[in-house]
Amino acid sequence: MTDWPQGYGLKRYDEIDSTNEEARRLAAAGEVGPLWLTALRQTAGRGRRGRPWEMAGGNLAATLLLRPSRPQGEWAQLSFVIAVAAADAAAGFAPEARVALKWPNDVLADGKKLAGILLETANGPAPALAIGIGMNLAHHPEGTEFPATSLAALRKTVPSADEALAALAAEFAKWYEVWRTQGFEAIREAWLARAMGLGTRIRARLATEERSGTFEGIDENGALLLNEGFGRASVLPAADIFFR
Repeated sequence: MTDWPQGYGLKRYDEIDSTNEEARRLAAAGEVGPLWLTALRQTAGRGRRGRPWEMAGGNLAATLLLRPSRPQGEWAQLSFVIAVAAADAAAGFAPEARVALKWPNDVLADGKKLAGILLETANGPAPALAIGIGMNLAHHPEGTEFPATSLAALRKTVPSADEALAALAAEFAKWYEVWRTQGFEAIREAWLARAMGLGTRIRARLATEERSGTFEGIDENGALLLNEGFGRASVLPAADIFFR
């Protein structure tokens, strides 16, 4: 099993409403981490835009409570840090799968969703960040708009939630140090090297419209660059994307 990264705490729960909610409660009480929280079962897990996140037994639900060392205006960049870390951890467990990243914050394996990420501000005596992740290890939902998969569907031996978290925590500690010392550009390059659909046609669903074009990459802030044929790429800070 991967060694636990030095300087990071860990709390385990049998059942909890949401590891992100617990991180926010701890932050309100004065905790700023770095502290990983994990639960065998979540009763009210959620993803982006408040969507429910199905938490089946044997999967990984975890949140890192952290007070990042860089300015607060840069904290959103950590969604790309955790995405790269999660992709590398997943690839270590399923080396024959094609693990890739889907903007803005999903991990794919063979073109299907393996993990999702949610960042939320955690207010308290000192501001902190709750970095939540759910990874399908033993099970995955069926009938979702974007097809899902699990490590069980990709290989014969499935890691335990503790094994998966240890690998994720170690990868995050490595890439967090890159971000802390080198800034976002190094993370941006690592993310793009793992990106799904780069240079291909995609659909981008915004709150009030849907647009299509060529996925050209992400900018210095992590926003999507979409070439719609107007001579200059459109910059989309938030959207759901679909591959053609």
